Amino acid sequence: MATLEKLLHDRLASAFDAVGGTPAMPGVRRSQHADFQADGALALARALGRKPRDVAADVVRIAQLDDLCTSVEISGPGFINLTVSADAIGALLGAMSRDDRLGVRSVDEPDTVVIDYSAPNVAKEMHVGHLRSTVIGDAAVRLLDWLGHRVIRANHLGDWGTPFGMLIEHLLDLGESEATHELSLGDLNTFYKAARVKFDADDTFKERSRQRVVALQSGDKQTLRQWHLLVQASEQYFMAVYERLDVRLTEKDFFGESFYNEMLHPVVDELDRLGLLRTSEGAKVVFPAGFTNREGEPLPLIVQKRDGGFGYGATDLAAIRYRTQALEATRLLYVIGLPQRQHLEMVFEVGREASWLRSPARAQHIGFGSVLGPDGKMFRSRGGDTVKLVDLIDEAVARAAALVEQKNPDLGEAERTEVARMVGIGALKYADLSNDRNKDYVFDWKRMLSFDGNTAPYLQYARARILSIFRRGNVAPAKDLAAIRVSEHAERALAIELLAFEGVIADVAESLEFHRLATYLYGLATTFTSFYEKCPVLRAEDGERDNRLALCDLTARVLERGLGLLGIGAPDRM
Repeated sequence: MATLEKLLHDRLASAFDAVGGTPAMPGVRRSQHADFQADGALALARALGRKPRDVAADVVRIAQLDDLCTSVEISGPGFINLTVSADAIGALLGAMSRDDRLGVRSVDEPDTVVIDYSAPNVAKEMHVGHLRSTVIGDAAVRLLDWLGHRVIRANHLGDWGTPFGMLIEHLLDLGESEATHELSLGDLNTFYKAARVKFDADDTFKERSRQRVVALQSGDKQTLRQWHLLVQASEQYFMAVYERLDVRLTEKDFFGESFYNEMLHPVVDELDRLGLLRTSEGAKVVFPAGFTNREGEPLPLIVQKRDGGFGYGATDLAAIRYRTQALEATRLLYVIGLPQRQHLEMVFEVGREASWLRSPARAQHIGFGSVLGPDGKMFRSRGGDTVKLVDLIDEAVARAAALVEQKNPDLGEAERTEVARMVGIGALKYADLSNDRNKDYVFDWKRMLSFDGNTAPYLQYARARILSIFRRGNVAPAKDLAAIRVSEHAERALAIELLAFEGVIADVAESLEFHRLATYLYGLATTFTSFYEKCPVLRAEDGERDNRLALCDLTARVLERGLGLLGIGAPDRM
């Protein structure tokens, strides 16, 4: 189903092309002066050396809009104001209501999308710093999967490198059974910190750790078995966190750094064969085009260190090579913090120069800012420690439980527990996703759990209130109406907001800026509130009531789908 905005764009675009003799953008957008406004005549007039109002008049004369608009007027310096007919709105709403996908078609040419996200470190607990990558990545998975793309989840686990010599030696000191028991309790930080203390204080332990790294990297069977114990215990802990956070990551999605070990030497060999490899201070590097340091000198991406070891650059290049060649990915998404922007851009450029990353394949850094405390600094516990993600989840659900009990004490215990989980987890996710991911945001319990304003509880409650209309009236909405008639101003406003859903989804699927979807859902909910206050539903006359019930139902379905794409549940009662 074409969106209302796209229908207007296409009709005007052909008229603009005819007037200008070349393709021109109509510039259709929502407006306070009419339903929509097109401002493309101003740019076209400059190119043609004509008056904008004259160009707009020629466009209006040619454009075929009679079946869509009741009014097409030129205003100001050359804006075209468009008022859409009630019949056109009603027909589009009817089609949207009858469609299980709410007018959003699956893509015609699906991508194979690899989404690199979450990426915790073995033997370390997940903390608030992992929240954004995990939540944004999960929303990307849900949205692109719903649109019909082949989505491959890649949890790039930190499971290799020099720290593992220290960790394995500590495991051996404790004894495997004792260490496994300690790790099974989920207290990974205590295990890691104890190993670190010994490494810093005991030279003998430090030397043993270094030798253990050599044994690990050379494939010693006993060392590898102990390494597997660490990885398995950590993965079990990670999965417990993911289950509580309600994200789609599974055991099959762990692609740790170790996964690419056997691919590192071939990467170096191929870069050398392609003539891209250089030697700099004993290390093997690539100088990707367009990157320089402060002195204007070429900036190297280290592929192999002078001691023969490999760094992040080699692993990331191996991942690109594997994902584009073995997985045949056409879109690579890296949900990683903004401080890694330059590193990733350099990796992408080397991938392009090596022809591993070539059309139709493309790579995108889905960067994000930090979570800050009320003081504007990195969010920490009262004791100054990094906040554990599991503690954050526990507190969110506990706070939500108190609010839900206060809001609706009549809910049964089981239902109240489930609603509290959905509200608490939803509040955590929405507070993150409703903010521009390119910016930092301040963590604020009071704001994120409020039932007023742009929050998950507000949207969840808005949908639950709509469902209560059907319960109170003991009615079900008609889902087979050929058209949903709108006549009142508040009905039209809600209808046009509903018809914008497909366009918002298309925009977010490309930008992966989920605050745009959150903003849309909040706008839809507030527009519905205005409609409900001004247009009686259950007390309306029969024909009018059917149309208004259909508008209510469509709003509830869009809210549920939109929240679901963000990874947020929508309880039927609150």
